[in-house]
Amino acid sequence: MATYLNPPEVVRRSHWEDRYEKRVANWFTPWDFQEKIDAGFIGAPLSRSSIMVSRASEAPNAIRNEFPGFTTYSPDFDVDIRNLKFRDVGDIKMFITDVKLSHSNIENGLGEVFAANSDFVPVIAGGDHSITCPAVKAFCKYHPGKVGIIQFDAHHDVRNFEDGGPTNGTPIRGILESGVNVDPKNIAQIGIHGFMNAAYYRQFCRETGITVITGREVEQRGINAAVEQALEVASDGTDYIYLTFDIDGVDATYAPGTPAPGPGGLNAWQAMEGVYAIGRHPKTKAMDLVCIDPSRDVSSITVRLGCTLILTFLAGMAQR
Repeated sequence: MATYLNPPEVVRRSHWEDRYEKRVANWFTPWDFQEKIDAGFIGAPLSRSSIMVSRASEAPNAIRNEFPGFTTYSPDFDVDIRNLKFRDVGDIKMFITDVKLSHSNIENGLGEVFAANSDFVPVIAGGDHSITCPAVKAFCKYHPGKVGIIQFDAHHDVRNFEDGGPTNGTPIRGILESGVNVDPKNIAQIGIHGFMNAAYYRQFCRETGITVITGREVEQRGINAAVEQALEVASDGTDYIYLTFDIDGVDATYAPGTPAPGPGGLNAWQAMEGVYAIGRHPKTKAMDLVCIDPSRDVSSITVRLGCTLILTFLAGMAQR
């Protein structure tokens, strides 16, 4: 048994599938740490570090609970992902009153998983966006080489640490200050928008060399051009690409269940096209999905979008 991991708290099965289909809940099963897998779902149920009050810690189980409503085939991309081995690794153990200890558990827990099988693609479900910093640190430790990052988000997430410590607003800053092999010139942010940022942090991105593609630019240029640019940035001289997707980068119409919903974000199709293209890229070796708050959701719209983004990312992987 892993030291920093709990087995999946929720294991769902679909009571219905006919002979020609495969329900995701019947295909997505707990991992035994022995089977060689292509991708693994890992919950990082931390939301105490959220600047806004959040119950994003409930997201991993909410996603598991919605999987019975999905099948492994997408007519949009004409791909069936059933041949991928996608398993439920479980949840990182959290310390309810200590954010830094929880971050340490994320780093150590992912380390245990990578030590068992460093070749699989982790699909990490937060929790809030603070989980990305320890996740990237663990990934870099067990994947020697240079890592590029593509970030879908409404926010830059390069806040200083002096005014609040590690939060969901600091993961990119934390990665850059941690000493891991991530060059800011290999970081691309897509969908930054709204009156939710500071000019100082935009200037920080300019000065360090982070590429920022705003929500307005995506609307004007199109998602395909934006993602193509982001992939060029993140793959330039790197060995791996890490995708981090904050659901608040999606317009509140499609993602109301988040602590910071707002107008002007990506629509559902732009988000899906983005993760599909990044999933297809051979250097993409990790994904996280953060800031889904089921307590704020409406009819599970946001959770079901999260499920769809994960499955669409896997569809991209299946068509590499």
